Order: sequence, then structure tokens, then C-alpha cells
Amino acid sequence: MMAGRLTNWLKGDGTTGPTDDAFAQLRAAKEAAEAANEAKTRFLASVSHEIRSPLNAIYGYAQLLERNDGKDARNAALVIRRSAEHLSHLVEGLLDIAQVEGGALKLSREAIRFPEFLAQLIAMLDLQAQAKGIALVLDHSPGLPEFVHADPKRLRQVLINLLTNAIKFTDHGSVTLKVEYRNQLATFTVIDTGIGIAAEDAERIFAPFERVAGPAGERPGVGLGLAITQALVHIMGGEIRVESAPGEGSRFIVRLMLSQPLSPPTDPAPEPGAVTGYLGRERWVVLIDDDTAHLAMVRDLLEPLGFRVHTANDGETGLALAAQVQPDLVLCDVMLGRESGWDIAAKLRRRHGAALRIVMLSGEGPHSAASPADGPANDTFVMKPFEFTVLLDVIAAQLGLEWLRAGGPARDLPEAGVPHLSPAIASRAAAHCAEIERLVRIGHVRAIETEIDAIAALAPEAGPLAERMRRVLDSFDLKALADLAKAVAADAR
Repeated sequence: MMAGRLTNWLKGDGTTGPTDDAFAQLRAAKEAAEAANEAKTRFLASVSHEIRSPLNAIYGYAQLLERNDGKDARNAALVIRRSAEHLSHLVEGLLDIAQVEGGALKLSREAIRFPEFLAQLIAMLDLQAQAKGIALVLDHSPGLPEFVHADPKRLRQVLINLLTNAIKFTDHGSVTLKVEYRNQLATFTVIDTGIGIAAEDAERIFAPFERVAGPAGERPGVGLGLAITQALVHIMGGEIRVESAPGEGSRFIVRLMLSQPLSPPTDPAPEPGAVTGYLGRERWVVLIDDDTAHLAMVRDLLEPLGFRVHTANDGETGLALAAQVQPDLVLCDVMLGRESGWDIAAKLRRRHGAALRIVMLSGEGPHSAASPADGPANDTFVMKPFEFTVLLDVIAAQLGLEWLRAGGPARDLPEAGVPHLSPAIASRAAAHCAEIERLVRIGHVRAIETEIDAIAALAPEAGPLAERMRRVLDSFDLKALADLAKAVAADAR
């Protein structure tokens, strides 16, 4: 009986069965779901291709470097870097889509030098256009304001997406960025002489995962750029539209409200020089990671700066190494094969206490793996891949370091590489160092010699520090000696 009723309902024969409209809606929903599934399948295939191409370049050039003993290393490094940047941009694009859909994307509001911002954008993409034999032109009215308020990262992302798209789909002629500004409304028009877009594809090109048919669909890409561009424009409160026809080129028009600051902002401070070392005693670091390439990379970053670096490719080795060398800092990966970096961090904290600084590293976010129920034992977290400057900023914050920089003022002492003291000896040396600071102020050289001898008598490991102090005293550089004593005392606190 129930089967009969169900059959009648599905056929729509009874009064309780669905109407033709309901069947049409179900059919439309089914077709939409199938289309979305096909689009995602095409997207995954495109992403796979887009990932494999730069990975192949990285893998291939790395092998060439091994075979050729570093011949033409600069060119190989450039290819590897460009390929890595491509992968990074792909990942960022996927994350942007997720953030936009989740409503988590935040905008900043900064005063930017508008004409300079546009000129830098064109300079950035000019080589790409030259490689295709086309002209890249910036056309802006003379009345552009010097400063406007905008999110520079997101505005740059929008314009780069549009310009690189135009370059990609233009084989002859030119790509022009035309910029107009009136009553705080900025209009950006990207004009190309490329292959154009069919009317039926004009809306589809803004949908994620979509690739149009015909010659345009044969060009490389994953179909995310315009989807992200439209989303960003809308989040910034603007509008975007396209005018195009096959064989006649395209015009993408973006309108955004970009207000002018009431007064010109002050020029930012000049960029600091590259880090070349640090002040104070030598710091010891233990790296724990099952990726040998990552261990080598971080070691090669830190050792030239004066750090004493020890590496371990598993948790147990890292724990034994930390017990042996008593490091100032441990950098530990979250995923160590079958081991959990969180567990290793917890053991380190129990064994070494709060004085040891622990920084976790991972490519999957601070909650990528289950941390202990009573909370993580680490002091902070750094996402992979990271900029070297970001890691150095974290290390400086954790160890209280002052960096020495290229082009900075000369500093004789304290210098990078001051001999390492264990915490117990450092605390005992601190009292003598505080007395040395006082004696320097009154110029009592003989009493300073007595304090240095007392530091040397503390333990054999204090000998190098005492010897360094004697050399400085022999040169009668009392200020440098006071700085060295102050750095040792500060490290002991």
C-alpha cells in the first residue's frame, strides 16, 4: 500500500503528489548540482596542472644545480623563486576565495601615494608585456591627487589581476591602464587589444572555477583571478563591469571611492638594513624538524648571524640534544612524522622550565594538530612558508635581542658571538658585571681587573668571556667594556 502511494506521489498522480513546477525545480536543482560538480572537477584538474608546472621547474632546476656543481646558479635560483612565488599566489588565491565566502576578509585603510603606486604597478608588469611584444601603457589625468586612502594590498591585487589577464589574452597591440579621478571617485579602465569575450561568457568569467570555451579557455590559469577581483571590488564598495566582443579586445571598468587625506601623511622611516648579527652573548638554538631541507635552510639563515645552531630530525633526538646543550631557543615543527610537535614542546617545557623559549613552526596553522588539553607549551607560532624577516622578528622578541644591521652605526662591543654562559653561571657573573659597570663610571681599572678575574674563576666556561673583557680593558675602551658587562647582566635576568 505504501509503495503504491509512493509511486503515485513520484508520478504526481495523486492530490498529495508534487506539481509539475516542483518537478521542474527538482530537475533544475539536480542540473545545477551536476554543473557545479563538473565545474569543480575541471577546477581541480586545472589546479593540478597549475601546481605541477612550477613544481616541475623547481624539481628540474634543483637537479641541474646538483649535477652542474652550481653552474649558472643565479638563473636557476631566479626560476625556482618565480615558481615558488607562483605556487604561493595560487594558495593565496584559494585562501582569498575561502575568506570572501566566509566573510572573514578584512580591509585596511592607508594613505598611499597614488601616482607612485600606479607607476610601480606598471613597472612591475612591464617585463611581462615586453616578453609578449606588446606595449603596457599608463594613461592618467594630470589632476590625480598625490595621496588617497585605500587598502594598498587589495587594490594592487585587483589591478594586477586585471592587467595580467589583459596581457595573457593579448597577442598584438597594447594593454592600457587608464585612471580618472573626480569627486573622490576613482575609475580604473583596463583596455586591451586582445581576443575579446563573447557576450554569453561575459557573466561566467566572474564565477569561481569557470573557464570559457574557445581560444580563451586554452590559455593557462585556474579561473580564480576575476572571481577574486569581483569579490574584492564589491567588498571595497565599488563596482566592476566588462565591455567586450570577440576579436575586438576588452575593457574592464572598476569604480571605487578613494577619499583624500585631510593632510599629507609624513614620510615613513627608511627601511632598516639587512640583519648581520646581534648584540650580547652567543645564543644557542635547537631546530627540530623531519624535513632536512627545512633544517638546512633555517640553519643557513641563523648561523651567519652568530647563533650556535643544533639540528634534530625527530622529537626524541631533539629532546636529548636540548638536554645536552641547554639552548636559549627551540624551533619545533608541529608535525614530526608520527610524533606530535606539541607533545615534544610540552616535554621541553617540563624539563627546562619557563626560561627556554619555544617557537612552533607549521604550514597548517596554529591549531593544525591537537595541542595538549592544558594548553600549548610554546611561546609563539610561525606559519610556513615564512619571510626570513618575520622569523627574525619573532626570534628577537623571544630572546630580547637587538640586531646589528648593515649600514648601521659602528658598534665595537658588545658584539655578536659573546661566549655562551649557562643560566647558572650567567646569574653569578651578573653581579660581577654590575660591579664592573659601576667601576667603569669611576675609572677604577685595578678593581675592574679583580672583577674580571672573579668571573674567570666561576667556571671554565666563563673563561672566554673574561678573556674578551681583558682584551677590551687592555685597549682602554671602557665604554665598550661597560656595554659588554651590561649585556651579560641583561641576559641573566
